[in-house]
Amino acid sequence: FPYEYQDMNAVIKKWEGKDPIFILLDGVEDVRNLGAIVRTAECAGAACVLLPNHKSSPVTAAAMKTAAGAFAYLPVCRIGNIQQTLKYLKEKGFWVVGTDMDGESLYYEANLKGPLVIVMGAEGKGMSPLTRRMCDLCVRIPMKGKVSSLNVSVAAALLLYEAVKQRN
Repeated sequence: FPYEYQDMNAVIKKWEGKDPIFILLDGVEDVRNLGAIVRTAECAGAACVLLPNHKSSPVTAAAMKTAAGAFAYLPVCRIGNIQQTLKYLKEKGFWVVGTDMDGESLYYEANLKGPLVIVMGAEGKGMSPLTRRMCDLCVRIPMKGKVSSLNVSVAAALLLYEAVKQRN
């Protein structure tokens, strides 16, 4: 199944002087979650989705179907080492915000303006400890019910649209 991944540096160059939102998926393995996140990211006006080469769902036909056409408009970039990629993006002026059940602040209280990388962790496990250490800030979503977490695509949607709201 051929999908043409985009070059992250080309995306950075295209968004120079603007405040892009990148979504980095740390270990998201369910192709339907990938498709749902790409669909929401495209709808929210994000710049791209970053997919690590290892321990990450590739773009598949099922992901494409779930995304309802969004892969045609939103660049998805394959990346190597997550820590090196985040270090590089920080050098380019990006702020890295991770999502974690033990995050220091609530997602809607965090400053999500400016060039931003939103890091979403794996289903069940969350972000790796190494990735968490690379984040400038970790935010949490308040849980009021008996279930302790949201689906990763739903959590990504909340963060994306909070960042969009703060920019408007």
